[in-house]
Amino acid sequence: MSLKKWADNGWLKKYVTNRDEIANLLAIVERDLKDAGEEELSPDWRFGIAYNAALKLCNILLYARGYRASHGAHHYRPIAALPLILGEGKAKDSKYLEACRVKRNIVEYDYVGAVTEEEVIEIRGFTDNFKRDVITWLAAHYPELTSNF
Repeated sequence: MSLKKWADNGWLKKYVTNRDEIANLLAIVERDLKDAGEEELSPDWRFGIAYNAALKLCNILLYARGYRASHGAHHYRPIAALPLILGEGKAKDSKYLEACRVKRNIVEYDYVGAVTEEEVIEIRGFTDNFKRDVITWLAAHYPELTSNF
């Protein structure tokens, strides 16, 4: 399926972004990665913060392509769109982030202590690498959105 088909199904909406918005979202990613390293916070919170940074990166990709998720699936759709934007080679990353989304929901709404320190380290490392991939992709495909960073 394509992003256009997703939009035709009502799962995405057309959206126009700009370099200031992208720069601000990247600043949020930086803040969240830093905050996810604050050891006085619980692993549950640190995991959720790092997950938020990864979600912002997925949104950046979607925004650059001219879409945003429709209400009701604003976490799920950007993650699921990852292989549609960056290629099928990123399907494993999309599945990993989907598992993180589910875990984040559990610790946010249902259960305390479900995240280990190792999982926090893993998602922080993943997100830091993913950030580099997103910035490289933006520079190659949408350089007009990268002039503020």
